[in-house]
Amino acid sequence: MSMTLPTTRPATRPWDPPEGLAELREQRPLSRLTYPDGHVGWLVTSHALVREVLADPRFSVRPELAHPPVPGVPGSDQPAPPGIFNGMDAPGHTRYRRILTGQFTVRRMRLLTEHIEGITADHLDAMGKHGGPVDLVAALAQPIPAQVVCELLGAPMADRARVQAHVLDLFRLDSPPEQMATAYAAVHAYLGELVAAKRAEPADDLLSGLTTSDLSDEELVNIGFVLLGAGLDTTTNMLSLGTLALLSHPDQLAALRADPGIADHAVEELLRYLSIIPFTVRTALEDLELHGERIQAGESVTVSIPAANRDPAHFADPDTLDLLRPTGGHVAFGHGIHQCLGQQLARVELQVVLPALLARFPALRLAVPVEDIPTRTDMLIYGVHTLPVTWEV
Repeated sequence: MSMTLPTTRPATRPWDPPEGLAELREQRPLSRLTYPDGHVGWLVTSHALVREVLADPRFSVRPELAHPPVPGVPGSDQPAPPGIFNGMDAPGHTRYRRILTGQFTVRRMRLLTEHIEGITADHLDAMGKHGGPVDLVAALAQPIPAQVVCELLGAPMADRARVQAHVLDLFRLDSPPEQMATAYAAVHAYLGELVAAKRAEPADDLLSGLTTSDLSDEELVNIGFVLLGAGLDTTTNMLSLGTLALLSHPDQLAALRADPGIADHAVEELLRYLSIIPFTVRTALEDLELHGERIQAGESVTVSIPAANRDPAHFADPDTLDLLRPTGGHVAFGHGIHQCLGQQLARVELQVVLPALLARFPALRLAVPVEDIPTRTDMLIYGVHTLPVTWEV
């Protein structure tokens, strides 16, 4: 028996995984899945199996082999172009990862903390001057990660608006093909100009640093594309959806306000609890056995991140938000060789912004009922489109 991927989330609990995943995980953690193009592959929902698949080199990340599990995700019949390292297996992936890892060390990300604190303070000042209600996505959650990633890449902040709308178009599940093509071309054209500028006049930024390697312009443009796409949207949705979850769990909100020192625990728990990346896909390179089932070469396996991060076999009381939960074990950043390259940067941003927001506005609250907040069910990365909040002065 085969089914389609569950995607419907509860309206009054938009921070919870799609309905049906928990039942699947309990009854059949490796189940047959019918893909939109008619391919019949697999869905993995348990924490243990998710980690097993993501760590097994017999499962490929190559886009030309994969079948997207939901409509609107563009497929490809071509290998990832040079520099799109998140679409490559080893050893191609290994080369890029080795070059880039030095740019994303824990130490370098921590050095950014003071700078992110300053950016955050500026946006909180602007919110306070404006007064409530405000859309927290537009006022805080979107511009802060955008400024951070632009500065990391060495892209002028004035150019953010030029590329951000195009990047978001690439994450929409309902974008017409011609709109996707336009967005893709626009972002690549911009990055081509930026790489040329960095080669001509290097500065103290990531792209300039990479120009000293043996990477070609095409590779640099595509690496910039991967990093810009990830940096402009993922942390934005963690900030907005994380704020929504906290405001909807008063006991946890109070705990973080009372002790900002638990921010590291809080961030790890929110990453686990929210799991804004709904899935990732791998394809079997050979016939193999998994959980007593025969996976045939060429079959795609969809890995459910939200289901894995709510697995009671690994996390006690997993559907409860507990900011003091021991950290570690979640797969919000993936697992194995493709674990998120920018995860330390995301952590720093979340650890700085969320406590600062709650400290600055101790009476922060939602300005509309939870069920009226528009969720990003039409986007590849989950979150909210807007988050109206207000506060008493």
